[in-house]
Amino acid sequence: MVSMPEGAATRLSVAEARQRLALDRFLLLDVELPDQESPADQPLAHRLGLDGEELTWFGRQGESARAEFLGDIAGFVVPLVHDERVTQLHVVAGERFLVLCHRGRAVLAADITTHLRREKPHDAVSTLFLMLQEALATYRRAAVRALLQVEELEDDMFEQRRPEQIYRLSQLRRRAAVLHHSLLPFLQVVEEMITRRMMSRDFPVERQRLAQEFQRAARLVLADIESLQEATRRAFASYGSLVADEQNGVINRLTIVSVIFLPLSFLTGFFGMNFEFLTNRLESRAVFWLLAIGLQAVVLLAALYVLHRTRLWRRLRDQA
Repeated sequence: MVSMPEGAATRLSVAEARQRLALDRFLLLDVELPDQESPADQPLAHRLGLDGEELTWFGRQGESARAEFLGDIAGFVVPLVHDERVTQLHVVAGERFLVLCHRGRAVLAADITTHLRREKPHDAVSTLFLMLQEALATYRRAAVRALLQVEELEDDMFEQRRPEQIYRLSQLRRRAAVLHHSLLPFLQVVEEMITRRMMSRDFPVERQRLAQEFQRAARLVLADIESLQEATRRAFASYGSLVADEQNGVINRLTIVSVIFLPLSFLTGFFGMNFEFLTNRLESRAVFWLLAIGLQAVVLLAALYVLHRTRLWRRLRDQA
């Protein structure tokens, strides 16, 4: 529990937290649940004194993205990136309190407490938007880290292509897809909720400003994730181009070998024929050396000269 605006952190039992929620003017409560959910447990909202049938999802595993107003409170299921994986943070916000719920050790509590002590928000709604901004920041940091890794892999590929690079690129591409797939549904439901609230005449101007700042930050984070997706696609295309260039080099070398040995194969096959001219007229050793060896040497030198004068030879030399 963090009491505001002092920013003092205190560890409470469930009964003490329920009492403070009923009495304190401004309270941030971070609830840490066990990793495994017990079917016999009462709903967390009921144990904390947050009455309402609409809050049965609060603290329950496997919930989808959520953002909705429930009378005088708002409920959220916020995705965020923690320890290189996407997890969830359940949030219930009222005028006097902000309750965060997660499984396992604290996800954003330390970062939010630091921001609270520095920025000193004046109410729970300002604290809520501060928390939402920090959740977006976890996605931005994850996207930027992955983008830098893609760029480093792409530079390494151009220096020396290795098979493990394509496996690492596949992992980063999958990571970009997970980030986009987990964040986009949440931003869509939040956008719908904010749009409905901003159309209301009683929505305060200050909260409109906070909502607009969150929308701008969300668009920037989505742009970062889309940049990561585009970078992975570009890196895959670069890897494919390098493989194609290597294959073209092999094909070009095979072409040169074929150009050299094709005339020799023709001469060998021609002089291997058993007809009268070759058997009766070409009997001396001098004629053999002249036609069998000399003619093949001339053809080989002519083929090498033609290759040397073409672009194909220069291209292979440049590649080497």
